[in-house]
Amino acid sequence: MDSSTLAYVARDRGYQIIALHLRYGQPTEDAEFACAKKIAASLNADEFLTVNLDYLRQIGGSSLTDDGLEIRDHGEAGAGVPNTYVPFRNANLIAIATSLAEARGAEAVFIGVQASDYVGYPDCSPRFIEAFQRVIDTGTAEETHIKLMAPFVNMSKTEILKQGFALGVPYEDTWSCYRSGAPACGTCDSCHYRLEAFRKAGQKDPIPYEVRK
Repeated sequence: MDSSTLAYVARDRGYQIIALHLRYGQPTEDAEFACAKKIAASLNADEFLTVNLDYLRQIGGSSLTDDGLEIRDHGEAGAGVPNTYVPFRNANLIAIATSLAEARGAEAVFIGVQASDYVGYPDCSPRFIEAFQRVIDTGTAEETHIKLMAPFVNMSKTEILKQGFALGVPYEDTWSCYRSGAPACGTCDSCHYRLEAFRKAGQKDPIPYEVRK
């Protein structure tokens, strides 16, 4: 939901879209891939590139990449970093996006991290984004100038959703569930926060759910 809205925001700001989809062995990667293709097509993306990061599954350490760990329902996680956190995932993702951006002569890399993410995920924090901008500036060619854009980093999901409605994002073509490809479970953290955002925005989420809490 956040990444799709982000792509529409980027286009609204005048950017041409190079769509990058990253698979890392997450349970719903096929559903996410199908949605990503639809969103890229709706934006007339110049390019749609899929990169496989299945080494993150070999590393494990997250319930999204390790079958031995359970994806918990919302409210069951307890204190600390949720077990859906994939260790240092966003650094891997941004690094690949930066390689693509530099190779294509792109001006910006957009990432959809937002406030409720960085409460639990250290690689979604404003501090992490600022630090990675310095990495990009240091590690790319002197003539390369790529801006790491995280316009949602201090926004709630409801605020993001309202922005998406204004831009005409087809939310029926997005997927957020951590656990299931069809229907969405409705009880994991990601489903919970998505459904909550739609309720607060006064809209019905158009995707199917096993449970709508």
